[in-house]
Amino acid sequence: MIVLAIDTAGVDCAAAVFDTNSGKLLASISETIGRGHAERLMAMIEEALKSAGLSLKDVQKIGVTVGPGSFTGIRVGVAAARGLALALGVDCVGVCTLEVLASTVPATDAPVLAAINAHRDEVYVQAFRNGVPEDEPALVTLEDFLSRAARPGTQLVGSASALIADPEAQTEPDHYPIEIVARISATTKAQGKAKPLYLRGPDAKPQTGFAVSRA
Repeated sequence: MIVLAIDTAGVDCAAAVFDTNSGKLLASISETIGRGHAERLMAMIEEALKSAGLSLKDVQKIGVTVGPGSFTGIRVGVAAARGLALALGVDCVGVCTLEVLASTVPATDAPVLAAINAHRDEVYVQAFRNGVPEDEPALVTLEDFLSRAARPGTQLVGSASALIADPEAQTEPDHYPIEIVARISATTKAQGKAKPLYLRGPDAKPQTGFAVSRA
């Protein structure tokens, strides 16, 4: 099965083509762009497919990072993935960025805490053991994160790790390796449409008191 993987959840814009039959990554392209995912994504998908010697009609499954991460980036990636999946008649699965981070750590019996700095004294976290989630992704206070991170034997991965030494540290952006996104996508079962994983409400909210009444 040919899997097309997409990541726009953070500062990177990436696409990859993975073959489940051979277990190999056929092609990948990734650029750290910060913003502008919408303008770059489709061209990167084309580049990845061309490099793999394939076309869109060869794609049998699509995987996309759904968050937590950038509101705008996630919307771009999910919309593109769902649109392509609908046009091709294939499954589209969502991949949690915290799972991607946890998968960069070798499988171990020790608890692994994937943690992304959400800023405003908050952290996105999820615990894993042997690559299997032990709880659901959550947005917690910095104090709660520091308490969880201090548990004996816990391994940390992700930008929030730097907050252990300095809670006010300016952390580096997280990166979600597209090869790992592709491999997770290949084994993830589709459960309806891929949806953005928003753990925090939007900053911009409709103003109240200015609504025009409808007849």
